[in-house]
Amino acid sequence: MAITAPQRRSSALTRNRLPSFAPWVALVVALIVGAAISSLIGFNPFGWGIFAAITFTIVFVAWSAAVEGPRKAKDKLATCLVAAAFLIALLPLISVIWTVLVEGLKGLLTPGFLGTSMNGVSGIQDNQSVNEGTKVLGGIYHSLMGTLLITLWATIISVPIGLLTSIYLVEYGNDGRLSRAITFFVDVMTGIPSIVAGLFAAAFFATILGPGTKTGFVAAVALSVLMIPVVVRSSEEMLRIVPNELREASYALGVRKWRTILMIVIPTAISGIASGVTLAIARVIGETAPILVTAGFATKINLNVFADWMSSLPTFIYTQILNPTSPSNPDPSTQRAWGAALVLIILVMLLNLAARLIARVFAPKTGR
Repeated sequence: MAITAPQRRSSALTRNRLPSFAPWVALVVALIVGAAISSLIGFNPFGWGIFAAITFTIVFVAWSAAVEGPRKAKDKLATCLVAAAFLIALLPLISVIWTVLVEGLKGLLTPGFLGTSMNGVSGIQDNQSVNEGTKVLGGIYHSLMGTLLITLWATIISVPIGLLTSIYLVEYGNDGRLSRAITFFVDVMTGIPSIVAGLFAAAFFATILGPGTKTGFVAAVALSVLMIPVVVRSSEEMLRIVPNELREASYALGVRKWRTILMIVIPTAISGIASGVTLAIARVIGETAPILVTAGFATKINLNVFADWMSSLPTFIYTQILNPTSPSNPDPSTQRAWGAALVLIILVMLLNLAARLIARVFAPKTGR
C-alpha cells in the first residue's frame, strides 16, 4: 500500500523521539530497582525514594541519548535535576507538616485543650493521666491569647512606623543623606538576633519603669524591633514598582502629593504591602527568646498586656519540652507541646489567607 504525504510527514515528525509512555516505563523500572537496592542495605521509604530518583534519571536520560541524541538527553537531564531540586526543597516542608499533624492532633483533639489554661495543673494530674489512662488536663488558652495580644500590639506599633518610613524613602527621600542612613540602619536591624531585641526592650523598660519589668507590652515592643525592618523593606519595594505614570497623572489633575500617595500609590501596592506585613507577623509570631526575656512565662490567664507576666505559644512549647510538668512522665507535656505547635502553624496559615483576602478586597479595580 502506498504511503501518503500526511503519513510521511507524521513519520518524519515522530522519528527519533521517545514514546509518550517512556517516563512511566522509566518510573516503574526505577521503583523496582530502587526497592531492590534499598532492600540490600535495609529498606526504608527515604532510601527507596533516593535510589528510585537516581535510577529514573539514569534510565530516562540514557534512553533519550540512545533514541533522540545527546542534545535532547542533556535537556532531559536538566529537567530531572530541576525536578529533583524542587522535591528536595519540598521534602522538609512536607515532613514538618506531616510530623506536626500526626503528633499535634492528639493534643488539639483533647477536650478543653483550647479553652483551659495550665493554672492548677501539676505533676499529680499528669501522673494520674499516664497511670490511670484519664484525659490530659491543661490547655493553651492563656498562651493562645497571649500570642494573639502580643502580636496584635507588635503589629499596631510596627505597621504604621514601617509603612511611613517606606513612604518617606520612596516619595520624599530623594536618595539624600537621611534616606541613605535610614536604609543602612534598616539593613542592619534586619540581621539583629531576636534575643538582642528582647534585651533591648527589657533594658529600655527597666530604665523607665524599674528593673524586672515583664509585661506583654514589653514583649510587643521587642517583637516590633524585629518587625519594622521587614515591613519597611517589603513596603518600599512594593511602592517602588508603582508606575510613575500614575503619580504624574494624579499630579496633572491637581491632586496634592499626600493625597496621591494615599489614594493612588498605596491602593496600587496594597497587595504587596499586605503580603509584607504578613511575612513580618510570621517572622515574629514564633519567636521564643525575646518573649521569655520580656514577658516571662505564666500558667494563668492574663489578658492585660500592660501588667503581669504573660505566656505565648512559643514559650509554652519551650517550657513544656524543657521542663515537663511531671519529669517522671513527660508524655502529657510533650502532647501539649505538639498540640500548641500545630495551633501555631494553623495561625500562620490563617494569616496568609487573611493577607490574600485583604489584597483582593483592596486591590485596584480593573473593570469599568
